[in-house]
Amino acid sequence: MAANSSLPGFSTTYKVLRQFRSSSLPISRQLVSPVRQLSCSPARRSDASGGAAAEQHERPRWSYTPERMKGPGFSINVVKDPRRTVWSVNEDPDRLDAMYNRLLGQNGERMLPDEIKWLAVTHKSFDYGRRGFNTRLAYFGRQILALEATRSILVNPLTGEAPIEDPHGREPFQHPALANVDKLNSRQPQDIIQKEKIARLAVDVGLSEVVRWKPRLPENLEASGLTVVLNTALFAIVGAISLQHGAEVAGRVVRDKILRRVGA
Repeated sequence: MAANSSLPGFSTTYKVLRQFRSSSLPISRQLVSPVRQLSCSPARRSDASGGAAAEQHERPRWSYTPERMKGPGFSINVVKDPRRTVWSVNEDPDRLDAMYNRLLGQNGERMLPDEIKWLAVTHKSFDYGRRGFNTRLAYFGRQILALEATRSILVNPLTGEAPIEDPHGREPFQHPALANVDKLNSRQPQDIIQKEKIARLAVDVGLSEVVRWKPRLPENLEASGLTVVLNTALFAIVGAISLQHGAEVAGRVVRDKILRRVGA
């Protein structure tokens, strides 16, 4: 009796398993992701986007703001006087080349590529820095000027009062390697490369006419920081020359074209 009573339960379980197996087959097929067919044909651009890219490629990088760096068309900056937003800068390459010739001598415009020539005279206030700016070049060039100014102090003879004699007849230690170190007590590199002297040299060579920046107060350029902007641009030119031609050429340019003019 016990064996016969278990047969209905066994048959019921067998039917349920067969039904589950038959019903689970379509579900498993649905879960399998279909194989994606890959195409070997190159992607095609639309004529409009291709024409715009070709037009931007033809224009030099310094002459326009990249499209992807432009904002939505409005500014959160509230201007008290709208007249201060109007400021024009030089866009003529010939004027820029003339400045390089006055600063570096004949064929001075050939010492740097066109993009670097414009980058060296572009302050970070121009176009919100979207076309690049000369801050890092200026930092490098400033160190080169400080080095050459220090060398000029050590090489040139010391001018001034005679050293004071010791009342006790003592003589300081003397060594050829330390003979020129005392010159730095009477003159420092910052005495040679003063901001006012560098700015005056920049104005003389016409750098103030081609530097690209946006003054805070167009009616008062000195209060807007013109002196610092001109110093930064001149230092950046020196830094760019050093990266392009090496330290020896940059040092010669600093000694012959800058320090000699500022009275070092």
